[in-house]
Amino acid sequence: MPDRNCKIDIVEDSPEEKQLEATSFVVHAARGIIRGQKARRKVMLFLLALALLLLILGATLLAPVLNPHEHLIGALVFWLACIWLTLTALLLAIFDLLIVRSEARRAERALREKLGDEGSTSNQ
Repeated sequence: MPDRNCKIDIVEDSPEEKQLEATSFVVHAARGIIRGQKARRKVMLFLLALALLLLILGATLLAPVLNPHEHLIGALVFWLACIWLTLTALLLAIFDLLIVRSEARRAERALREKLGDEGSTSNQ
């Protein structure tokens, strides 16, 4: 006969924990994309290619389906997705430009310090 005072703990994954794991994954993936120049540029290329593909499809094959007079919500969602992809690629490009300029300034400063140190030691 089972003991009625015995407690059985059932461990279940709550939706909050799964949401936290997904959020953590997204944050780490975004950090990887932002920090790595190659990854950042590959993502920019992918986003622009996808936006261009959607633009071409929306203007040709999907034009009847995306008629705003018949399917307003679908057309808005589609074109907002195209705009979002393009703006994301644009923001990544601006960020990449700022990073490259910052690294160039840092390298120039290091080179000037190195040349300044060598010039002062050769004069003495």
